[in-house]
Amino acid sequence: MKRFFVKASIGAAGLVALLVPLHGCTDLGETPPSLITPRNFYSSESEAVAALAGIYAQLRSTAPEGQIYDANENSTDEEVVPIRGSDWNDGGQWIDLHNMTWTPTSQATLNFFNGAWNNPYAGIARANLFLVAVKNTTFSNKEAYVAEVRALRAFYYYILMDFFGGVPIVTDTGLVKHARSTRREVFDFIEKELIAARDSGLPATRDAGNNGRFTKSGADAILANMYVNAGVFTKEAAGAGGISATAYNSCSGVLVSGSVDACQAALAAANRILNSGVYRLADSFPQNFRADNSKSPENIFVVKFIAADGLGLDLAMAILHYNQYAPLTPWNGFAIQAQTYNAFDSTDKRRQVVLIGRQHDVLTGALVNDRAGNALIFTDTIHDIHSATEGEGGRIYKWPVDPAHVQQNSGNDFAWFRLGEIYLIKAEIENELGNVALATALVDSLRARRDTVAAPLATVTRAVILRERLFELLGEGKRRQDLIRFGAYTTRLDDPSLVGGKSAPAADYYVLAPIPQTQIDANPLLCQNPGYGTGTCP
Repeated sequence: MKRFFVKASIGAAGLVALLVPLHGCTDLGETPPSLITPRNFYSSESEAVAALAGIYAQLRSTAPEGQIYDANENSTDEEVVPIRGSDWNDGGQWIDLHNMTWTPTSQATLNFFNGAWNNPYAGIARANLFLVAVKNTTFSNKEAYVAEVRALRAFYYYILMDFFGGVPIVTDTGLVKHARSTRREVFDFIEKELIAARDSGLPATRDAGNNGRFTKSGADAILANMYVNAGVFTKEAAGAGGISATAYNSCSGVLVSGSVDACQAALAAANRILNSGVYRLADSFPQNFRADNSKSPENIFVVKFIAADGLGLDLAMAILHYNQYAPLTPWNGFAIQAQTYNAFDSTDKRRQVVLIGRQHDVLTGALVNDRAGNALIFTDTIHDIHSATEGEGGRIYKWPVDPAHVQQNSGNDFAWFRLGEIYLIKAEIENELGNVALATALVDSLRARRDTVAAPLATVTRAVILRERLFELLGEGKRRQDLIRFGAYTTRLDDPSLVGGKSAPAADYYVLAPIPQTQIDANPLLCQNPGYGTGTCP
C-alpha cells in the first residue's frame, strides 16, 4: 500500500486516476510501510478521500479481464477459451476451468480461484485499515466515508461468499490467522453492513463527477441480489438440505434480517431502487456499454475506467482477432458457444453484441483477413477445444473499443449492477409469487425500451426468466451465479460439436469453488469445501 495525499474532490476522473492497483496487499494483517495510524493520517477530509480511492482501486480486479470475471464467464455456457495454435494453452488452466475438472491444486484453481480469494481480501485489508484508522479521528463528513467503506468491504465479502461459501470474517488489522465462518454467518455480516451503510451515511445520489461511488441504491442492489440468491447463499454445501445442483434454489422460506422472507426482502430492495426516481432504462441497449456509458441512466454500481495508460478497460484484447484492432495486436481468445448464440431469437437486437461472419477492423470498418491472408470469418461453431482455428467462435463484443483509447485502455465503465438486472430480479420474484402478468410486463419493459430490442413475450416462466437473463446480461459476469441458482451449473453441457468440451455433468459439489490449497497451506485454520478431498469442513 501507498500513502496518498490528495487535496481535491474524489470526482470520477480523480477517482479513476487513483485506481492504480496496489500490489502485494493480500495479507489482512499487513502493516504498510507508511505506518498509517490515527496519529499521522486521516486528519482531514482530503486525506480520507485519498485513502478511499485505494479501496476503490481493488474493484478493478473484479472487472473484465480479471480472474473473478474469467471464472464467472468461462466456467459457464457463455464463453470458452479454446487453444489456438501456440496461444491460450497457459498450462491448461482455461480448459480446466471451462470443463469443471479443477481441484484444490489444479491450474484453474491456482490462477482463477486463487485470484478470486486474494483480490477481495486485498480490498478488505484496505477497508479495515481505513476503518481502524478513522475510529478515533474527527474530520468533515466522516460518517459518510465510514458508511462508504463498510459498503465496499461488504461487496468484497459478497464476492468471497459467492465463490467459496464460508470464509474468515476479519474486521481488524491484527496479524492473526482466522478460521472460516459459516456461509450463513458471512451472509448475515454482509447484510448487516450493507443495511447500516445504506441507512447511516450513503447518499441517495452522487453528482456526475462522482458516479463511480456507492449510493443507497448500490447497497440495495447487492442486497436484492443476495436475497434472490438466499436459497444458495445461506447453504453450506450441495446435497440434502443444502444447495440443489439440479433444481431451482428458491429464496422462499429463507429468513433474513428482521425475520423477513428473503423473497419479500428482495422485492422490497428492488422496489426501493425502482421507486427512487434516480434511475431509468437507457433509451438504447448499447448506451450501457459504449465508451461514454458513464452517462447511462441505468448505472447503479460501476467500476470506473478511463482511456489512460493502465487505467482503461482492455477486455477487447482478449476477444478480438489479431488483425482487427490496428495498430494493436489483440490476443484472439474468448469465444461464445454456438448453442448460446443460437438461443437468441434472430430478431433480438441484443444478439448484435456478438461478432459473427465476415470481420472488419472495429475502428476503421475496413475488411480484415486472418494471418494467412484469407478473409477473416467468425463461425458460430468451434470444432475442437484443444485446436481451434483463428476464426472459430463468435465473440461477445459488448463493450466496444473507445475511439479515444490509449493503447489497449478504453474508457468504458463496467457495471456490476445496473437497472436492467433489477427489473429481472423483480420479475423473477413476482413470478415465484404467482404474479405472472406483472413479471411478464417487467421483462417486456426491458425488451421495449425506447429503441425496441425484442418482441414482447406471451408469458414468462422460470426457464424464460433464466433465458432472458442470458439475453440481457450476456458477458456481464452473472451467468455462473444464475446457473447455480437455477440448478443448471454443474449439469450444463457444451455444444455437441465441440470436441474436448464439457460432455458430462460435474459433481454436485462444484457449486462451490475449492479453497485453493495455497491458502490452506498459509493458514492451517482453514478447512476445505466438501468434495474436494481431505481436510473438509465438518
